[in-house]
Amino acid sequence: MGAADEYRDSIASYILTNFESHGLQVYTEVPMGKTVIGKNRRVDVLALRPTDQVALGIECKLQDSRGTTDEKIWYALSDLEAMWIPGVLVYTGDGWSPGVMHTLQGSKLAADCRPDKSLQRTRHTLELDYVLASVFGLWDLVLDPKRRFHRVEASQLKLPPAPTARVKSKPAKKPAKKPAKKPAKKTAPAER
Repeated sequence: MGAADEYRDSIASYILTNFESHGLQVYTEVPMGKTVIGKNRRVDVLALRPTDQVALGIECKLQDSRGTTDEKIWYALSDLEAMWIPGVLVYTGDGWSPGVMHTLQGSKLAADCRPDKSLQRTRHTLELDYVLASVFGLWDLVLDPKRRFHRVEASQLKLPPAPTARVKSKPAKKPAKKPAKKPAKKTAPAER
């Protein structure tokens, strides 16, 4: 098994470990119609919730050294956009060119994700966690309950006391007057 297959399997294992209890099933190498150039498409990972038939197609890209994968990213993002289901490209590695990294980091169709061996949710899986929360409505898994805003009654508000005396403001300075223009001297027309 190559490094790309191992990365795909780590993503599939990560989703199964953390989201199976929320109704998700995970499949790998799933035929999914045609690509944007007419080839048969195989989605690396498919996360499916059978109760409502919501699915997410996941393409996995690992780039640990400089190579040709950079050139394939534009195609992969276009292909994800053309699928009939939501899709995301998960990526990792240190071999991406700076231009491709900017593209991936700025794309709503890409998520940086590198699960560790424990397969626990960490800051390195957070981008994929948010995609899964968005597609499957699992916000309770990614939102910190401490961050929830609660209504505060006016009686509970502690505002600073109002000033007791009005602060006198200085009058605005008037713009300086421009000196009056002197009338131009009239000169007699030149004789011809």
